[in-house]
Amino acid sequence: MLVQPYLFFNGRCEEALEFYRKALGAEVVMLMRFKECPEPTAIPPGAENKIMHMSLRIGETVVMASDGQCEGEGPAKTNFQGFSLSLSAANEAEAKKLFTALSDGGEVRMPLAKTFFASSFGMVADRFGVGWMVIVAAQ
Repeated sequence: MLVQPYLFFNGRCEEALEFYRKALGAEVVMLMRFKECPEPTAIPPGAENKIMHMSLRIGETVVMASDGQCEGEGPAKTNFQGFSLSLSAANEAEAKKLFTALSDGGEVRMPLAKTFFASSFGMVADRFGVGWMVIVAAQ
């Protein structure tokens, strides 16, 4: 069994794709726009060029995403609550790089620091409101 996150960006998926490419080195595995859908009734009005479905490889994980129903633009219209994605970094330098990149335009919830359970740990909500935990396991 495999569990994969699926994120809905309400019209900002293309922006998120570019951000994660730059911040995390994400690679597109698959991308389909609404205009490519064989069922035209499934296309929200004005969303022909929006992303219906995509898969991104981030490290060894595939994260799926969509513009969803394209109900709005802007951070107030994306609602990611009740979960965070966790990134395991190889070392403190990589953790700092990832944390800094994800923090750009976002909100640091817990600064990156040594804890009793990790040599480096921090929490941030990126510019889309997606929660991330960056961790370097204690050696």
